[in-house]
Amino acid sequence: MGLAGATVAGVAVAFPSVAATTCPGCYGMEQVRPGLYLEPGRSAAWERQVAEAVDAANRRVADFYGGRQSHPDILACLTATCYQKIGGGRERGIAVLNRAVMLSPNGIDPVIASHEMSHVELHARLGSGAGLIPQWFDEGLAVVVSGDPRYLKPETTGDRCRVSTQEALPRTLDDWLRSAKADQDMYAKAACRASQWLQANGGSTAVLELIEHMAGGGELPASLAAASRGTPS
Repeated sequence: MGLAGATVAGVAVAFPSVAATTCPGCYGMEQVRPGLYLEPGRSAAWERQVAEAVDAANRRVADFYGGRQSHPDILACLTATCYQKIGGGRERGIAVLNRAVMLSPNGIDPVIASHEMSHVELHARLGSGAGLIPQWFDEGLAVVVSGDPRYLKPETTGDRCRVSTQEALPRTLDDWLRSAKADQDMYAKAACRASQWLQANGGSTAVLELIEHMAGGGELPASLAAASRGTPS
């Protein structure tokens, strides 16, 4: 095996989700339309369910951001075996390298799909500025975009928070993963803080202004840095 072949094989073993999203067909996924790959052996009804969920998720993201700049491939699995094969874990869905979204059998839903698509869209717009955005805001914003009722109350309520906190929230991905594993309310706390920031700063327009500022090389705005720190009790 040559060096290139060995490198590809190594990536496939160490990072199967990266390999699967780079070459879905290599993992048995079938393309049913541009950008949408499904596990074979499915029923027509399930295929329609996936397509409708993805289309609804696309609309949610486009509505919030005023259009789309990202077009991630979607890999959707009917079985847990398929999801494990393409590198998935216990999550319902996951964004991979900001270029693709994988959905588990429990993630065939507009809420889950739009949550992951929001991550991809935000990072695509931010470019090199994505690394400066606090992880809690990235996650909380994805909850807002998806309208996930597990973590936020409906938009019609004045205060959308289900769980609020005064504590500092995780800013790095490693800190977020540790905190979310230890605290089942972490997504709700991040969503609460993100929704409060949006209400105080102009809603989705504030996010677009933030993106333009950060993508242009600007520093993290003071309002978002303060939100990361929380309020001393």
